[in-house]
Amino acid sequence: MASVPLPPTEPGRCKRLKAASSQAHDDVDQRVMAARPFATRERYGHFLQVQHRFHGSLLALYRDEQLNLLLPGLAQLSRFAAIEHDLDALGLPVPAPPRQVCASPAQALGWLYCSEGSNLGAAFLLKHAQRLGLDTDLGARHLAPPPQGRALPWRQFVARLDGLSLNAQEEAEVVAGAIAAFGSYQAHLRAVFA
Repeated sequence: MASVPLPPTEPGRCKRLKAASSQAHDDVDQRVMAARPFATRERYGHFLQVQHRFHGSLLALYRDEQLNLLLPGLAQLSRFAAIEHDLDALGLPVPAPPRQVCASPAQALGWLYCSEGSNLGAAFLLKHAQRLGLDTDLGARHLAPPPQGRALPWRQFVARLDGLSLNAQEEAEVVAGAIAAFGSYQAHLRAVFA
């Protein structure tokens, strides 16, 4: 993997990823809303458990040296510490970090695409959390926008991901990683909200 700009005629990798994983993304959205995580604070606590399981499983990817070379600043993007803070702020037990995702570097890019993309939807989720009396200081810190807003970090992430030169097998692995990430999130939702 190397950092090489795509030819101007080829659609960006993230656009292709969005198209390839749109059904998996929609399924997650529907399942989240069906779980009614903002109906009560108790249900929101379950939502935090889902977030803890998913984002905690990605810690090794966010800290990976090779991935941080490909995507500078990646280590600072993880929201896992903020999720643990939210659990603690609400007086909920903070579980041990979950088992880490095992993925090839290309698959990891797909997992990270899913995770970082979810920060855009966090604006919508934060509004729902506020109806429960929660905010970025109490119980919803992990839904807070970055200091520079949500759009700029996402555009920077997309530009870096789109700029990587991958072979056909790696491209397929990126898509597989994204779909696996959405599937993993659904599995956590089913397990916690069963």
